[in-house]
Amino acid sequence: MPAEETTKTIKAYCLRLLARREYSRKELLNKCSLKGFQKSDVLPVLDELTDKGWQDDARYAESYARQRIQKGYGPIAVQYELSQNGVQIDTIQPLLHSVADSWLDVLEQVYHKKYTHDRRLSRQEWAKRSRFLMQRGFPADMVSALFTHLAIRFPKF
Repeated sequence: MPAEETTKTIKAYCLRLLARREYSRKELLNKCSLKGFQKSDVLPVLDELTDKGWQDDARYAESYARQRIQKGYGPIAVQYELSQNGVQIDTIQPLLHSVADSWLDVLEQVYHKKYTHDRRLSRQEWAKRSRFLMQRGFPADMVSALFTHLAIRFPKF
């Protein structure tokens, strides 16, 4: 296939993908590679799409972060997933502070969706709930702050 024809095919494929949802540059590159396109052919097309504003990693990161927060994931999980998808860390940090109004509010919503509000918990139940929240990507100090905020205690031995 001639180079010009390949470029048009790659561009059309990328635009079809971007019409459905936002993609990071890395995701588009991976998808094009899976389709059999050469990286050297894909990179100039991605540069053109970025220059025209059709592909933007910052816009992708914001969209992705909002989706993950709505599903109850914390800042650690969102940051990790975005970095795996090729978004630069300097884009992620300010975004995480601006997207979620308050991470403690998000954490509290996740907690109340999963658990009833008990003021007294056994050590095992407290640990189980803490592990669940940390697996969702919330840091341990934030989980402790939530339990303090909700006045949840476990019996002393």
